[in-house]
This record gives sequence, structure tokens and C-alpha cells, in this order.
Amino acid sequence: MTLINTNFDRRSFIKVSTLSSGGMLLGFSWLASCKPDQLANLPKEWFDINGFLKIADNGLITIMSPNPEIGQNVKTAMPMIVAEELDVSWDQVIVEQAGFDHQKFTRQVAGGSQSIRQGWESLRMAGATARRMLIEAAAKQWNVPVADVTTSEGTISHGDKSIGYGEIASAAATMPVPEQVELKDQKDFKIIGTPRKNVDGPKIVSGEPLFGIDTQREGMLIAMIEHPPAFGMKLKSIDASEAKAMPGIHDVITITTIPEGKEKQWSDTNAFNELVAVIGSSTWQVMKAKKALKLSWEHESPPESTSDHVKGMYDLLGEKQKEASRKDGNPKKAFKKATKVIEQTYSAPFLAHNTLEPMNFFADVKDDHAELIGPIQTPEFMSKTASAVLGMSEEKISIMMTRMGGGFGRRLYGHFGIEAAVISQKVKAPIKLIYSREDDMTQGTYRPTYKVTYRAALDENNNLTGFHVKGVGVHGSPVFANRFPAGAVENYLVENYSLDSNISTGAWRAPRSNFIAGAEQSFLDEVAEAAGKDPIEFRLDLFDRAIKEPVGEDNDYDAKRYAGVLKLVREKSNWGQETPGVYRGVSAYYCHNSYVAQVVDIVMKNNQPKVQKIWCAIDCGIVVNPEGALNQVEGGMVDGIGHAMYSAMTFKNGQPEQNNFDNYRLIRHKEAPVEIETHFVNNGIDPTGLGEPSLPPVIGALANALAKATGKRLYDQPFVGQAIELG
Repeated sequence: MTLINTNFDRRSFIKVSTLSSGGMLLGFSWLASCKPDQLANLPKEWFDINGFLKIADNGLITIMSPNPEIGQNVKTAMPMIVAEELDVSWDQVIVEQAGFDHQKFTRQVAGGSQSIRQGWESLRMAGATARRMLIEAAAKQWNVPVADVTTSEGTISHGDKSIGYGEIASAAATMPVPEQVELKDQKDFKIIGTPRKNVDGPKIVSGEPLFGIDTQREGMLIAMIEHPPAFGMKLKSIDASEAKAMPGIHDVITITTIPEGKEKQWSDTNAFNELVAVIGSSTWQVMKAKKALKLSWEHESPPESTSDHVKGMYDLLGEKQKEASRKDGNPKKAFKKATKVIEQTYSAPFLAHNTLEPMNFFADVKDDHAELIGPIQTPEFMSKTASAVLGMSEEKISIMMTRMGGGFGRRLYGHFGIEAAVISQKVKAPIKLIYSREDDMTQGTYRPTYKVTYRAALDENNNLTGFHVKGVGVHGSPVFANRFPAGAVENYLVENYSLDSNISTGAWRAPRSNFIAGAEQSFLDEVAEAAGKDPIEFRLDLFDRAIKEPVGEDNDYDAKRYAGVLKLVREKSNWGQETPGVYRGVSAYYCHNSYVAQVVDIVMKNNQPKVQKIWCAIDCGIVVNPEGALNQVEGGMVDGIGHAMYSAMTFKNGQPEQNNFDNYRLIRHKEAPVEIETHFVNNGIDPTGLGEPSLPPVIGALANALAKATGKRLYDQPFVGQAIELG
């Protein structure tokens, strides 16, 4: 039994209201202050009162989900947590998406694999508090001790008496909020830990409007943008006469997304601030008019090519040490005394996000208010920027989040929503801005290009005595100084460098980890090979050191949990059992508060590698919805394999050389793993991240398996084009 105090910031967490229909409304905040709302005509109408639990007089439970839904299934998992503690049947639950409200929510963000982790305690408290108040109301009505009253699937019982939640909800709403509530023991969970279908599934497969691009309004116009053809360029002149004369075209304008002097948020990353916008009656008419524009551009900063980025990163890696990000022991001495020194350099290119649903946003900006609707991972920051750009207070700007057809970090940066708002304000009409695939792929906000050099020192007994990593990337290094093998090597050195660029970059699924995990795990395999040790045993020896005699105090991982997933995947994959024609690679990595280990099996078919099977072991604490969890894990691994094998953005004189899927390679169905077997560690720890952790390590396991299959180590992504040539 777990007791939890509800009076921790109770006024900002819980508020109870009686519905006019006789039900009870329990609103709960995400550690933010709730302002009183005028509630009326519920449950027939919805009110933005934060994430909330609503109990209607017919017994139905409605939960308004505050976090953006990008396919990570939080719109299903979060309500499951509330329903569990409320002790209702899942069939009684209705889920709706909340709009943005900075007065009632904090962290209305989809990013960092943190939604469930951050909401776990709050959601449980909300359900448990409502259940307790229902029990107290029934006990008072029956004149029996509260301790003798029980609940089950939305029904309250005492002896031969029973009453449904809906029948007592109105009375429960008048009960004082308890000072303390009891949370369920995990062994009593009925909903958490059981597979549940996506609550939006039927709407998705039947094509009902859910996504931003589905938005339709009477009188709405379509807008599309034209940006410079190369990074480092800006608009010089425009001749739009021919385009304006075309059928269905309303106007052609130039816009500045964020005028000079306006405060920018971190999410306002955008390489092209001045744009040409074409506005018309239909998408097809606008696309045709775009082609008729006569635009002239000029350089405002030097054009960059991929060769410039490669040289710049090599130059930085070659510089003498300036200031170490971390230094343990005496690495210089360790390398000087080493019997063997292994050194390798790894690289990865820029990557586009390529969400299935292109960037889009609806905006209707009036003189006294603005309505914005669309797919955004960071509505709070969009609200702040829109307020500054439109010249109106945030209270006058409403943002409704739609389901997203992919995010992967791309929709953390909401410039496209601001562009829609600026266009609407300028043309004085409701508009829906739509990017073409080419608009999006050439606009920027890419996963940065990275390069890292590893060095390892082995003594005469093949013990790892020194470790040195030096990393560089556009706008930042990929290296995490305090992650493994920090803490496991006596002499350890990390150096980080950053390369400036006019190409805009941003978070891409599992930022930084999406490159460094593969490089690190590939290198550790090569070091294990040089030491004559099994790669899993080599890693476990390092974890054993980190457990028994850790080096330093800032190691940001739990070595026991790390070793645990590696042992589990070794057991489940029957590691060490050789199968003719099957080539195996292993990897283990920690990110987003979770631990993942993977074994990849590759076979060669017609001289081409094929991922036959992946074994995956994950320690992410309690798994709320196993079905949704499996989808995230499997999708992450397919995503990682595909981008490591095939994808790259390259540049020539500032211009992207890829702008659609005819020349930007993504994984195809036939190239996906034949089989994936996933095992979750059942340790009862509160949930941690899951949307991103399975992607980074699979790249290392893949590279290690490919090295065995091809006889050649791969150091540069994408792997196709090195030792691998596709037929």
C-alpha cells in the first residue's frame, strides 16, 4: 500500500465541481495552478480546465489528455493510469484531446520521452482522489464506516448495497478533498500492464479527421511558401504578376516570420525568416502559381558544402585539447604506457525528419483574437512567439493541438505555425498553410552531421586502462561526458567541439544518442576483439567495475540495471550459440532514463544483408500499455536501422542535394527485420522513457553484425555505399 498526500500544492492540483446534470468533475493539474472555471451544461459541452477526469451521471468517465499525441500513444496510456486508480472498467472511459492552456498546464510537450514519466504520480493521484471521494459519499449516504466500503469497475459496494459511480457522483462532488489517499499496490493493477488498443485507432483507419492537415473551415484559403534555394541566401526581388493572374489565386505576399527586435524562443529555429507566400483557393492552384513566380536571391553568408563540413569537423578533431568536458585519472600516461592502442573515427550525415504528414497549420487571426490549430509538439512556446509577432496577449490566442502524422522532433520547432498566423493576419482571412515534401526537406532543422574519434589503451593483460573520446558536430557535440564507459575506466578523457553553420539543425529522435550510441558500441566491440574477449563479457566486466569501484561521482547511469538488460538479452538470444550463415552483433545503451540491450542477427541473401531477427531487452520501469510499448520499441529499431543504412542529406554550395524520396533513401518494407522479440524488465520501478531509447543502440548492434557478415568494419553512415552495395 502506498499513501500519497493530496495536499501537496492541492489548490493547483485538484478541484471538484458539480455538473448541472448531476455528475462530478475532478480536474487535476500537471503541477501548475488551476484558475476557477465557470462550469455549466456539462457533460454536453467540453471546457478547457486542464487535464481532467469527468464522471457523468450515466457512469461514463471522460479524461481530457493534455499532452500532444505524435503516435507515442500517450492519449491511451495516460488515461489508463487514471482509470486504474479510479477503479473503473476501461470500457467506461472516453478520451479527448485537450487544447493548449498555459494557465492550467505545465509541460504540454511531446519530447524527451517524458510524458508518462512526468505524469505518473499526478495521474495516479487524480484517479485515487476521485475514488476516495466517491467512497466517502456512499459511506455517508449509507451511514457506514468508510473503511468497510469497496469499489470495483465503477461500482461501490457495502454488504448487499451497491451503487454506480454516476449515481453518487453529484454527492461526491460536495465532499472535501481528502488530505491523503491510498494508491493501489502494483499486484492489484487491472488496467496498467495490460494491452489496450489505441483510442484513436478506429478514427485513424476509417479516415475521420484527426490530423492538422484535415482541418477545414468555411472561407478558408490555402497558403504555401517559397524559401531561398540554398542556405545562406535571402530574397532579393520578386515578380509575382503572372502568378497573381492565375485562376484561384488570392494574393502573393512576402512575410517576415519573426521581425527584428521580437523575442525568440528556443523553438523558433528557422534558417529562412523571410519568405514568399502564395495564397489561393486550392492546394493545386497554389502549387501551380508557385511555379510561375520569378524570384531573385542573393547571398548573405557564405554557401556551405558537405565537403566544408567534413573538413571543418576534421580540423576541430585535430586541434590540441582546450578544455576537457571530463577527465578522470591520467589518460596521457595510460596511453603512453599502453601495449595496444585502438583508434577509430566515426561519422554520420545530416538527416531530415520526413514525417508522413507534411508541415501544416491553420490560422484565423482577427483584430482581437487568434485561433491556431495544428500539429505542434511545443504549444507553449508557439503561444509566446505568436503573442510577440501578432502583437496580442497570449490570453487572446487559442491553440488546439491535433494528432500528428509523425514528429520525431521536427514539430518541436513551430515556425510553420507562426508563418500561418502571420499570413492570416496579413491577408485578413482564415488560412491553412501546407508545406510540400520539397518545402520541408529543403527548409532545414535537420539532425546535425557528427564526427567522433575514439581511442582505447590496453595493457599487457588486455585490460582497458585508458579511454579517450573527442566529438564534434554542427551546432554541438554528440558526446555525453558522464555516460558509460565513464565511471568504468580509471583514465578517461572527453573533449567536445562545435562547428558553426548557417544550416539550421534541431532535435531528431533521441538527440545526439542517435549517433553516438552506434559509434560507441561499434568501437567497444572492436576493443573487445583486440583484447581477445567476448563482446558481452567485455562490457559486463566494465559494468562490474562501475558497480564495485566506480570512477568519479557524476556517472549518470545505474550500472546494475545496465548490466541487467545485457544479461537478459544474452540469455534470450542464446548468445554464444553459433548458427551457420547467421552473423550476430550486440549493443547496449542508456538514454531517456531507460536501459536497452539488443542482439541483431543478419543473414546474407544474394550477397545482400538481411536483418533476420532482433532480440531486445528493455528496463524502462513499469510498462503501462504493453501493446503501445511494443509498437514504440519496434518502430524505433526499424527507424534506426533504416537511417543508418540508407539516409543522408548532402549539400553543394548551400543547396540540399536531396528534396524528395526519389533521392533521399528510406527503409522499405522488404528491408525491415523479419522478426523482433522484445523483453521488458519487470522491476516495479516508476516508468521512464520509451519513445526513443530503442533507436540509438540498434545502430551499433547492426554495425557489429555487418562487420562479421562482410568482414569489414563500417565507420561512416549511411552504411550502404561502403562495404555494402545494393543490387
